[in-house]
Amino acid sequence: MTLLARNTASCLIAAVALLFTVAACGSTNAPKVNLTFWSWVPGIDKAVDLWNQENPDVHVELSNVPAGGSGGYAKMRASLTAGDPPDLAQVEYQEIPSLLVDQGLEDLTSLGIESDKSKFVDWQWQQGVFNDRVYAVPQASGPMAMFYRQDLFKKWNIEPPRTWADFEAAAKVFRKHHTYIATFPAANSAYFGALSWQAGARWFGTQGGKWTVDVDNPATRKVAKYWNNLVKKDLVKTEPDMANGWFKDIQDGQITSWVGPQWGDALLRGNAPATSGKWKVAPMPQWSEDGKFVSSNWGGSSTVVMHGSDHAKEALRFAIWLNTDADSVNMLIKSGYGWPAVKSARDSAALNRKDPFFGNQRYNKVFAAADAAVDTRWQWSPTTAEAYEHFNNALQGAVDGTGTFAGSLPQVQDQIVKDLEDKGLPVDAR
Repeated sequence: MTLLARNTASCLIAAVALLFTVAACGSTNAPKVNLTFWSWVPGIDKAVDLWNQENPDVHVELSNVPAGGSGGYAKMRASLTAGDPPDLAQVEYQEIPSLLVDQGLEDLTSLGIESDKSKFVDWQWQQGVFNDRVYAVPQASGPMAMFYRQDLFKKWNIEPPRTWADFEAAAKVFRKHHTYIATFPAANSAYFGALSWQAGARWFGTQGGKWTVDVDNPATRKVAKYWNNLVKKDLVKTEPDMANGWFKDIQDGQITSWVGPQWGDALLRGNAPATSGKWKVAPMPQWSEDGKFVSSNWGGSSTVVMHGSDHAKEALRFAIWLNTDADSVNMLIKSGYGWPAVKSARDSAALNRKDPFFGNQRYNKVFAAADAAVDTRWQWSPTTAEAYEHFNNALQGAVDGTGTFAGSLPQVQDQIVKDLEDKGLPVDAR
């Protein structure tokens, strides 16, 4: 080889080496894929930061949006209409059918999500399954129990009520001491839905290719009459829950219990810090003294890949990691995101610790039993948001003196049927 040839070869080798060096540096500093993720879950930013540290090839940009019913879903639909949706979004279980009808969700089945099915609690997994296709990665739910002020219950010799009849009896004792056992938030029909769910109602379903609507049913009427009676006798307040006035009453002991979801623990800690150590958790009151224990569920969310994402495969990879990785899930548990959908979290230290706020009770054991006692046949409809609005108006109207809770159910039933028909969906009203 001549000197010129040797020099030329050396230069080529150096150039190639330099190119590889530049490429390597580029792959380290510049992510190959950028994903956008819309969520309102407190503390989820910590999990996203952890993902970005561990996965430099896929960067997730988190944007905080208002909670779904407070504007988040309206923003998602606007982005779909504009053709510029995020890659991923936080979507509550009850909203999945509506976004699916609006063609806003990516079908994850063809991306291989079925291989992860065994990691999740079956009924939460099913919240995102329609016509054997999967459209959501389950994240968390809200099994229900009774948060109660153990100090005030003990002060007036009141046992945590085992039944709803006991609950009414306890309410009468608290009124003698110028306090209330609870509020009935007429304008929060998600709460009324959870109470009806426990009683055995199933408002929505599908059969023979049609949506079924059965709001005016015996179980829902029983719940409506029960709470209407408590309101009429002034045994419960009727102020909105999870609002400033309610938090003040919780803090001051004017409201002494809350039959609420597991994710309510974070709300109590954050908004009634002076009551730390005064709370405990008991099972949800039952309709029957001797029957099978039945709880309910209030709320629950998933992570979805929005239709139109250019990186659906990478988005699904992140969604699975977010809701199954042990470190991620522990971060979400500590921030109060709800009851984990991933099975492996049930034995985690984050769920099974003694909690000073709840008098060092391992209170999540109560929620574990509640989660196992949820009727998993409950379904949502594509018009759940509209249905909630109809219930809100009807129940608040009854509180204000227009009719009764139970008497409003036939009208709400008709309104829901019309909403589905207006969307062009076949309906079978029971």
